Amino acid sequence: MSTPVPAALPMVVPSQDLPARVRIHEVGARDGLQNEKATVPTQVKAEFVHRLASAGLTTIEATSFVHPKWVPQLADAEALFPLLQDIEPRPHLPVLVPNERGLDRALALGARRVAVFASATESFAKANLNRTVDEALAMFEPVVTRAKEGRAHVRGYLSMCFGDPWEGAVPVHQVVRVAKALMDMGCDELSLGDTIGVATPGHVQTLLAELNEEGVPTNAIGVHFHDTYGQALSNTLAALQHGVTTVDASAGGLGGCPYAKSATGNLATEDLVWMLSGLGIETGVDLGRLTATSAWMAEQLGRPSPSRTVRALVKTAQPLQEQ
Repeated sequence: MSTPVPAALPMVVPSQDLPARVRIHEVGARDGLQNEKATVPTQVKAEFVHRLASAGLTTIEATSFVHPKWVPQLADAEALFPLLQDIEPRPHLPVLVPNERGLDRALALGARRVAVFASATESFAKANLNRTVDEALAMFEPVVTRAKEGRAHVRGYLSMCFGDPWEGAVPVHQVVRVAKALMDMGCDELSLGDTIGVATPGHVQTLLAELNEEGVPTNAIGVHFHDTYGQALSNTLAALQHGVTTVDASAGGLGGCPYAKSATGNLATEDLVWMLSGLGIETGVDLGRLTATSAWMAEQLGRPSPSRTVRALVKTAQPLQEQ
């Protein structure tokens, strides 16, 4: 059952020079659930992905083929992925692969979209991958090459693009260097991560402009914002004004970063859809169904959703359910 959305809200008031449509790259089932203290049962994860797809999301990051020692919450990747093959219409189901072993596991199950996860800073590369930035890039190169040879789509995540908890401010040219290396090795898409949520709109637009100047096209860039300082939607709008049409978000605002102590949750998909709907930007997402899905997952996790839109709509729907 979907959650009712108040009639005629949000009112649609388009803004000039914004994309007509945005593709939401849903990360709740992977980036969200990997940060839960308790392990979510495989069947619940599968149901979550099915519900997200029924809400109209066409790209749903399913899981991660990282060694279970590092991300025990996603140790069931081999069991989960086959449970997602009957979704119709079939969404894209990208998976995270840290190395060639992870790629082998993913390809063996028929994954057609994979992602590697790099860092713009040495401190985070060490904490997350136990390697330097360049050592990590060297590790990813054969992964990307083999994935492309197998005709898989490859996304390159780049974390700490706007600030690092150990190093502080991250120079734009430093981010651009690593971003360009990921694209040069063959990544089809680049996701810019504000891992600790410190970005502001001017910083976002400056980085995007520098990437363009170095030959990285806007249509190959996605943005991934955290809402630590309440800036995720502002930063998203800045990216849209630059022409970005791919935005990462997490249903219910699930997730954060286990290696960044100050990071709070990802941008909530519902909050993003509410804003885009008001701007007249198409997403293909049914906000009522999506909100109901996040409310259901919050029940499974035993705590309220951090998404403001979920909380507002569930509260609004309560009297309707009691009548």
